[in-house]
Amino acid sequence: MVQDPYDTQEVLGLPPEQLPRHIAIIMDGNGRWARQQGLPRIHGHAEGAKAVRKVVTHCARLGLEALTLYSFSVENWKRPKAEVDFLMELYGEYLVAERGEITENNVRLVHVGRREGLPANVLREMDKTVELSRENTGLKLCLALNYGSRDEMLDAIRGIAADVRDGKLSVSDIDGDLVSNSLYTAGISDPDLLIRTANERRISNFLLWQISYTELFVTDVLWPDFSVDVLNDAIKDFADRERRFGDVVPPKPVARP
Repeated sequence: MVQDPYDTQEVLGLPPEQLPRHIAIIMDGNGRWARQQGLPRIHGHAEGAKAVRKVVTHCARLGLEALTLYSFSVENWKRPKAEVDFLMELYGEYLVAERGEITENNVRLVHVGRREGLPANVLREMDKTVELSRENTGLKLCLALNYGSRDEMLDAIRGIAADVRDGKLSVSDIDGDLVSNSLYTAGISDPDLLIRTANERRISNFLLWQISYTELFVTDVLWPDFSVDVLNDAIKDFADRERRFGDVVPPKPVARP
């Protein structure tokens, strides 16, 4: 049974049109959390997976359009092999374990990133979960796994160049919409709000094209300690901001159905 959506006025004191449509999160601090507990880094990753479940469920019930989680970057392959192997095993287990929650909350899973390099078991379970949730109409959960924004743009440029070479496009056809629709995130609105945990203040090769006008929120909370309350604070902070997108007068918010 699909869970009922929240009354955002009751939960946040905000009407739906003041909420961000799409939240992106750089989930930092798993290793530091484990170190503070005197535990190996892998325990931080396991604890961080619990925070993911809470956040996904909350965003789904708030009625958001999309949530993108920066889970594993192309640079993360540089980490110790034992840690990478553990993370890949954790992803495979997560993709299986969360199918019930995904179904119950009407969530649609989308992979954002390169497939090349990911272990066969992760691809297999990811594809199963993507297919299982394909017809779900609620929150789009974009899992940025083996993701790098520069690689994403390179892949888009190569695809567009190939279409020009093959006569499918002319140079004059290339515009911002074409580029957006050639990225891994094609068909998904750009993030309105980007949250980064653990007091880190870098973009770290994440959604560089898509976050041109995204509002940023940095918290010193480590990802395993990230709670629904912190997420609500970020959303309320977002709602208080005036977004003009380069204009003098901000556009009027559009009421959601």
